[in-house]
Amino acid sequence: MTNDMKQTTLAQDIEVKGIGLHSGIEAMVKLLPAATGGRYFLRTDTPNPVEIPAVVSSVRQTTLSTELAVGDVGVRTTEHLLAALVGLGVDNVRIEISGPELPLLDGSAKQWVEAISAAGVVATDDDAALPPTLTEPVWVQQGDAFVAALPSPTRRWTYGIDFPMRAIGNQWHSWADDTASFTTDIAPARTFGFAEQIEQLRAAGLIKGGSLDNALVCSEEGWLNPPLRFPNEPARHKLLDLVGDISLLGTIPVAHFLAYKASHNLHVQLARLLVTE
Repeated sequence: MTNDMKQTTLAQDIEVKGIGLHSGIEAMVKLLPAATGGRYFLRTDTPNPVEIPAVVSSVRQTTLSTELAVGDVGVRTTEHLLAALVGLGVDNVRIEISGPELPLLDGSAKQWVEAISAAGVVATDDDAALPPTLTEPVWVQQGDAFVAALPSPTRRWTYGIDFPMRAIGNQWHSWADDTASFTTDIAPARTFGFAEQIEQLRAAGLIKGGSLDNALVCSEEGWLNPPLRFPNEPARHKLLDLVGDISLLGTIPVAHFLAYKASHNLHVQLARLLVTE
């Protein structure tokens, strides 16, 4: 069987500027067309610019976001942009960034998707790799949290969360990329956090750039900054994060990715197992 599909890249350059969630540092991001090389980052603010491939082996840490690094040079909170690139089918792109963390923007992938859609996606000369088909279940579990890849005739993503706050509770979302729109169903879902954890996280040097403008914040009484874009927006956002983290495989297998109460750490552990499959 021959593969008539071609790899893709952007039709034109994109520039986006904003504040990083954890660092609070403003960065300029330029997305540039690339004929080959996959998706990769380039820190332009370091003395010697370093290319950081968006692959599983580049993961340095996963505390409340996914950070990629080569040597001492890293780029943090990569998951939303990577999910947008995968969701819109961009195989090759050079991502130049002038700081250590991608902008959070409005807390979702919506603005990335809008910028990519406006720029356009075009085919390159190289054939696209046929995605592998999973034949056996692969999973990672930690307590009652887990993430799994299950054999499936089509690619599907399902995510469940469970929090004691009544405004969130137990909620799920399932999305198949051949039947529903990433642009409208997944990309707009924003990151979320909890009011009682804000001071603790800031004391730990995290969420310096977080605000009610770029994250949903929940307390025991309810949401501090409604309205939500979807009744199950938190579950959809966790699914968005999973897509971004699994994109580090490069070519995503045809499988049903199923997660419950998982984390960036568990997502990446599953991706590492799938690399060896």
